[in-house]
Amino acid sequence: MTKPRVLVVRAPGTNCDVETAYAFELAGAEAVRLHVNQLIEQPAIAQSYQILCFPGGFSYGDDIAAGRIAAVQWQTKLSETLESFKAKDRLVLGICNGFQIMMRLGIFFDEAEESPPATLTWNNQARFETRWVHLKPESDHCVFLRGIDQIYLPMAHAEGRLLTRDAAAREALGRNKQIAVRYCDAGGNTGESVLPFPVNPNGAEGNIAGICDPTGRIFGLMPHPERFLDPTNHPAWTRQESLPKHGDGLKIFQNAVAYFG
Repeated sequence: MTKPRVLVVRAPGTNCDVETAYAFELAGAEAVRLHVNQLIEQPAIAQSYQILCFPGGFSYGDDIAAGRIAAVQWQTKLSETLESFKAKDRLVLGICNGFQIMMRLGIFFDEAEESPPATLTWNNQARFETRWVHLKPESDHCVFLRGIDQIYLPMAHAEGRLLTRDAAAREALGRNKQIAVRYCDAGGNTGESVLPFPVNPNGAEGNIAGICDPTGRIFGLMPHPERFLDPTNHPAWTRQESLPKHGDGLKIFQNAVAYFG
């Protein structure tokens, strides 16, 4: 099988691109890290890739707001590149800051919307939070989450609380199968209301940790799957009697590779 090619685009301040490229390579893809300025100079480069990834980190230091500067750069200089990934049978993944960039780009939603159906804003506790969280996918609709019942991943962010515009927007997200993964407790309970801290680490509405577009090919989430690839990444690995062969996060990257199998 020919390996799918992954374009991991970094910007000043991005700090998870190496780990993310490694995760894709471990899953069987060919990953290339590219500075956004190189892509702006030669946007045609993107045409030879099947997967586009916005990794985590603090692009441009999040100096205005998380992901905003990078999003404006894509909107003004790389909009056609982004549209080509949306229109063709390709995949897009955004992790943490990458998810924030994608949300500000509006890549998940209908461009005809007068205002975004959802946004990411400051955590309820108004501070940066880092911890491990349990997650439960809504279904197999999202390509990246197929075959996953529940996963345990680390998160690290200050602006990860997902809020919807109103009740109608929330219902539309559910109806279109765009709610991809929710925070849950260790038993897999996602709750009917907002789960308490730290189960829900930021107060996200509906305990939503990640969403996808209606096709399931474009996915963004706040936790970091690239930080749990090996069992020794687990915070309790020295105390567990038995360890799985791989960390929970690897399956997300394997699903992306398997899509092109």
